[in-house]
Amino acid sequence: MYKYEDLQDIINRAITNMSYDYEAEKLFDPVKYLMSMGGKRIRPVMTLMACDLFDGKVEQAILPAVGIEVFHNFTLVHDDIMDRSEVRRGSATVHKKWDVNQAIISGDVMAFIANECILGAPASVLTDVMKIYNDTAIDVCSGQQMDMNFEQTSFVSYTDYLRMIELKTAVLLAASLKIGAVIGNADPEESEKMYSFGRNLGLAFQIQDDLLDTYGDPQIFGKKIGTDIVSNKKTILLIKALELASGDQLNTLNHQLQLGEFDNEEKIAVIKNIFNELNIRSAVEDMVRQYTDLAYASLEEVKVKKEKKEELMQLTADLLYRTK
Repeated sequence: MYKYEDLQDIINRAITNMSYDYEAEKLFDPVKYLMSMGGKRIRPVMTLMACDLFDGKVEQAILPAVGIEVFHNFTLVHDDIMDRSEVRRGSATVHKKWDVNQAIISGDVMAFIANECILGAPASVLTDVMKIYNDTAIDVCSGQQMDMNFEQTSFVSYTDYLRMIELKTAVLLAASLKIGAVIGNADPEESEKMYSFGRNLGLAFQIQDDLLDTYGDPQIFGKKIGTDIVSNKKTILLIKALELASGDQLNTLNHQLQLGEFDNEEKIAVIKNIFNELNIRSAVEDMVRQYTDLAYASLEEVKVKKEKKEELMQLTADLLYRTK
């Protein structure tokens, strides 16, 4: 069985060796910049881990795994534009380093680079892999649209929020694992268990990410804290606060959400203080634990020896008890 670090090295080497031998060199400079930032490569590593779990040939999953990572980074370029984020992984976002137009077109080309990589899946499973990938890509875009819609509405339910993060975040993690399992020749039932594991892991991961945006250390997190608060994002923290707040707390929350002009740091401080008064952090941490337990339960059902799951279980723990 491969170790996480071994698979991360395989993915990093594959990304470093990617060819950008095309015209319009300026189009690919932002792509090279973003892909060279590093990161944990969680999704492609999990693709290789899932393939290895079922004794598949890991080398057959490398190109599709890289495709998933390129697609993930493509979504980050556009997300950063829409969120007006200035920092990604401790460096300037693409639209800040270049400009919005360049970020859009360079982000677009990443989607097609990802497709080219996915086509590197073995012919025997290519149709299945491409179907999973395309369905997932549409789901991710649908989740982003829901997230944008939330900015224009005053009320978002738990159900709507969970569906949004399932589509925007969880399904890509789930698909990464399912694609690896398919390439590893897992039967459909086992592939679906891997998908369920990834879905619940992705939900826990995104809820944890919401927490880190408010309570993380910016030096460790790699981006500014409080961007969700500044942009009025309907995260689970805000949804929970609007449910529990009353009187002056509720009036203050609604006032902050309706402000057209404001000092960013002041707004973050005011809303975070209300979160603290309502013990929102503890309530949301309970949700993380709930979906973590569901993820582990799904992985437990996968019919391979327990010791073969240890590396995947360790990575899961690292993800869900992270500070960045």
